[in-house]
Amino acid sequence: MSSRLSRGAILLAAATLTMFGTGATATAGAPAPSSQPTTSVESTYSERGPWEVTEQQGFGCCDSSGHKFDVWYPTDLGANGERHPIITWGNGTFAHPFQYDYLLSHLASWGFVVIAPDNTNTGSGQEMLQAVDFLKGQNDDPSSVFYQALDTDNVGAMGHSQGAIGTLNATIAAGGTVKTAVPIELPGQYMCTLNLPKPEAAMTICTDPTKLTTGSVLYVNGSGSPISPSTQPLPFEQIGPQSAQGYFAATPDSVQKAMATLNGPNHNDIQGQPGCPPNDPGCVSGVQGFLGTLTAWNMDKLQDDEYAHSAFVSGTGELFSRQAWSNQASNIAN
Repeated sequence: MSSRLSRGAILLAAATLTMFGTGATATAGAPAPSSQPTTSVESTYSERGPWEVTEQQGFGCCDSSGHKFDVWYPTDLGANGERHPIITWGNGTFAHPFQYDYLLSHLASWGFVVIAPDNTNTGSGQEMLQAVDFLKGQNDDPSSVFYQALDTDNVGAMGHSQGAIGTLNATIAAGGTVKTAVPIELPGQYMCTLNLPKPEAAMTICTDPTKLTTGSVLYVNGSGSPISPSTQPLPFEQIGPQSAQGYFAATPDSVQKAMATLNGPNHNDIQGQPGCPPNDPGCVSGVQGFLGTLTAWNMDKLQDDEYAHSAFVSGTGELFSRQAWSNQASNIAN
């Protein structure tokens, strides 16, 4: 694996090769110079990464509910001896992986292999872990495109809404094999006990952040989401974690943790594309504002990127000075 500094500088080497969609041509795994980028961390990782991306729906079968796995991965897997970290994704209620295509493809362009069960109920986190097990099997299969191309020691979990619940549950259940969790728009705990008119819409599974004992977690939400509020009026000990602030406070200090609210987006903007195209009337600001921070966190935790890491240092990190973000907190000292 490359050094932390060279990871942080990779965009300079790839600047002329930056891709803006699947199918573009690039030199995957291009060598990085020794100097850091001159742009901000957020703007660096908001741009498309240096890897061309391949995506396949229904690549493999199946989770315990019979749902196939969709994948996004660097087209030139394993170039220059690269081993690619794994990110397992959890969908929101009623959502499918293709609805998060822009985000998941963006992550793959930075060297990650992303896998998502096409399952609309991912709150248990078990399907997300089954997806990881599937990829680990592919890494050992000489007939697979993933054969010996995966960094199976560096696994992250990410998810949206109910999938954010699944992200924490998967991380807790994994017993340390999932190194980092990124729950996006994590619903207030009250949501998991609601009796909704449609039983299939009820999120009957909760999560308990106090059970996180290993790894790291980044809580991210948009300020326009009433389902996933930023702050709560009372300590979580009294009312349970009902907000990003509540989940952050309930997470043990022994775990590296950070939180931030992106100003503007609603609950489902993470599914969108930049600029909110006309055919997406529910979009407020789209996915663009999330890209840099989410990618940088994973670059830090799964690819040892020192430049990305600097953004999350408590108080002095770039995240704390970005006007697009609020409610920032971190226990990362250096």
